[in-house]
Amino acid sequence: MSDNRRVPVVALRGMAVLPGMLIHFDVNRKISIDAVENAMENDQTVLLLTQKDSEVENPSIDDLYQVGTLAEIKQMVKLPGNVIRVLVTGKERAKVLELIDEQSFLFGEIESLEQHNEIRLNELEKKAMIRGLKDILEVYSIENSKIAKEVIKQLMKIDDVQELVDQIAINIPLTIEQKQSIIEAANIIERYQTITVILTEEIDILRIKRELQNKVKEKVDKNQKEYLLREQLKVIREELGETNTATDAENYTSAVYELEAKQDVKDKILKEIDRFKNLTGNSSESSVSRGYIETLLALPWDKVSKDKSDIKNAEKILDKDHYGLEKVKTRILEFLAVRTLTEKGDSPILCLVGPPGTGKTSIARSVAKALDKEYVRISLGGVRDEAEIRGHRRTYIGALPGRIVNGLKNTGVKNPLMLLDEIDKVSSDYKGDTSAALLEVLDSEQNSKFVDHYIEIPVDLSEVLFIATANSIQTIPRPLLDRMELIEVTSYTENEKLHIAKKHLVAKQMKKNGLKDKQLVISDKALTRIILGYTKEAGVRNLERKISEVCRKAAKELITEEKVQIRINDKNLEKYLGKEKYTFQMSNDKDEIGIVRGLAWTSFGGDTLQIEVNVMPGKGKFELTGQLGDVMKESARAGISYIRSVSEKYQIPEDYFEKHDIHIHIPEGAVPKDGPSAGITMATAMLSAIIKKEVRADVAMTGEITLRGRVLPIGGLKEKVLAAKAAKIKLVIVPKQNRKDIDELSNEITDGIQIIFADSMDEVLENALVK
Repeated sequence: MSDNRRVPVVALRGMAVLPGMLIHFDVNRKISIDAVENAMENDQTVLLLTQKDSEVENPSIDDLYQVGTLAEIKQMVKLPGNVIRVLVTGKERAKVLELIDEQSFLFGEIESLEQHNEIRLNELEKKAMIRGLKDILEVYSIENSKIAKEVIKQLMKIDDVQELVDQIAINIPLTIEQKQSIIEAANIIERYQTITVILTEEIDILRIKRELQNKVKEKVDKNQKEYLLREQLKVIREELGETNTATDAENYTSAVYELEAKQDVKDKILKEIDRFKNLTGNSSESSVSRGYIETLLALPWDKVSKDKSDIKNAEKILDKDHYGLEKVKTRILEFLAVRTLTEKGDSPILCLVGPPGTGKTSIARSVAKALDKEYVRISLGGVRDEAEIRGHRRTYIGALPGRIVNGLKNTGVKNPLMLLDEIDKVSSDYKGDTSAALLEVLDSEQNSKFVDHYIEIPVDLSEVLFIATANSIQTIPRPLLDRMELIEVTSYTENEKLHIAKKHLVAKQMKKNGLKDKQLVISDKALTRIILGYTKEAGVRNLERKISEVCRKAAKELITEEKVQIRINDKNLEKYLGKEKYTFQMSNDKDEIGIVRGLAWTSFGGDTLQIEVNVMPGKGKFELTGQLGDVMKESARAGISYIRSVSEKYQIPEDYFEKHDIHIHIPEGAVPKDGPSAGITMATAMLSAIIKKEVRADVAMTGEITLRGRVLPIGGLKEKVLAAKAAKIKLVIVPKQNRKDIDELSNEITDGIQIIFADSMDEVLENALVK
């Protein structure tokens, strides 16, 4: 072949072709296909150059190695997908001098390297090189068991140095770079040196690899041996009836060293494990000891979770999950602020007190979510055994830790949020006082070393955020109440219930009943009517049930009548919920004698009571009806005593009370009523009936009365004012000492109502009686 010539160039990706190699490869790039077809039209010769980077789609001269192999195309087969399979034989090495782009393919101006770099070797040099190569090849074949013996035999038969070097390069697995270095070797001596270095390096790599494999195998064999011995030991123990005691003890010991706990705790557990080892496998004492150790290991002695300190995010979560409950939210954010500033801060012990359905339990879940704390709920309703809190002593069969420790165990951290639900419902019996056991739990000065009877090791509860809930504080013992920070969760206003329904309840029940956003639309007027006419509660539980009922009936209507959308308004609401169940007793149309509207607090919110008094000729009899409690009866007697003491002022004859009977009745006789807050109401009604003076129909009042006519403060004022507003009352008389409670009420509640603060009965009568 001539020195310089022009031949088509094919760029190879991920492979290199050596002289003497017979190989086929696929070509799919158009530039390469055109080069192959041009070669077939001429002398079937192409220059095969390897790409430096196989990812390059259109290579330039800089993307290709400069030295390649001239090859003769033996066969060309067209395959589906515009792919050509080419069979070539490598002929000689050649260097590309210039790469010419002939529009559709590349031409290379090349020169042959075989003639320029040819070196003549004498026979001794040839024999030495052949022998050296064969020696290295023999060692390589020993180290590399993957290479076929037949290949080695064929190579050993070759007596030509040039051929031997090329055939070794062809048959030994080499990288693209290694093959390229052999192609670029200028003469036989350089190629000999290159292939020798490559083989020697491969031999060293294979030896190091084998040594590493041997070390790994030794370790595996050792582990296998230990495993077999353990299995044999296990069988022996099973035969002796000792099952898994020793193995369990070893596992327990390993777990102790990984446990996050103080050393004295670990020592106590290790001591129990030593005792466990000496017990017979099937004894009842062994199972008790095993359960005790596993409980100790499961407790989060010093394991804590990291609280979120982002106040804005916490506030956002609390506002999203609950409407209102501002006092609870503020207290939690204050705790978070202190924790952020001090990096420690004592966990508060809060008690949320309020009527059922006002969100006390659910706000605790939101607090845990806002602070990123683990959450555990402990229901105390009906718990009457002290051991439920402190645990049972291990001497008893079936002994277990108390609910507090069990809650810690379930959360896996020592600083969760623990909800003590219905703390006002705990009771006591001959087994001990449950509320007394809670004293230590809820005392921040003592609970860092709370001792559970079962655990017998002090447990730190100081980092637990306790939130208790109660419907009333009347049944909570005073010492327990003193340990908690009380937050009153009052009844929701009509507006608050509307917001809660719109933001939370409707969407929740629609999702629960399989309704999509636009399939059901409930108007604000319909929701307001549900709140006032179909529910009577402080919270929103029944409201949610009624919304769920609407959703169910709407779902049925969508399916059976194939409607696209259902709209609920105040006009068609009866179709879904029936007739209204509750009606508010509105203020009377006209002023009357002996009839006064009182305000009462109930477990489901506020209500108005119409107190009626009749005076009849008789013998001084004083009668009370309407299922009144003792406190209410005493208030009525105090009221009549006050009236008798001021009879001269109102020109009541001295013998009036001896010649007349007085009958007080409070309607809804089936409903028990009690409390001192109706004192001024009953006194006003009695005086009105005695002096025959009308009482304003738009007035309602509440307050306790004394014998001297003073008006004392009462509770539940928010609910009472809400009830007055619902009944369209314009004037509400409350004790003067309750001014601070009125000031805390929002304008939404007091708007449209005139509130009079009375310190004595004179002020009450001045505003209540028609002048």
